[in-house]
Amino acid sequence: LQFVESGGGSAQPGGSLRLSCVTSGFSLVPYPVGWFRQAPGKELEGIACIENGDYSTYYQDSVKGRFTISRDNAKNTVYLQMNSHEVEVTAIYYCAAGVEYRLVGGSAHITRYKSDYWGRGARITVSS
Repeated sequence: LQFVESGGGSAQPGGSLRLSCVTSGFSLVPYPVGWFRQAPGKELEGIACIENGDYSTYYQDSVKGRFTISRDNAKNTVYLQMNSHEVEVTAIYYCAAGVEYRLVGGSAHITRYKSDYWGRGARITVSS
């Protein structure tokens, strides 16, 4: 199993970045996939996920309206488009396959159920 995240780096507030996650060693098709992040001194949190069937998407409130998750099963790739990000976006971002969610007041609480199905992460640092 391999998950290779790319597209991270340094950025300024208000800009845009797109993360990619190329997977190999298995097929993405059966799995809902998601993005997680861990900011300095904080716990890992799920921020976005996309279903495997109808490609429905769900987001944590903190990123809703600014981030967009998408997938291309033919390329075994998951994307995270990040727009208008601010300093609090600084974190290591991980993609994962085999995720589930529950909605709490419209905000998605996303967790992983396949412990080995995730990557090493891509670091994003946003500063002015």
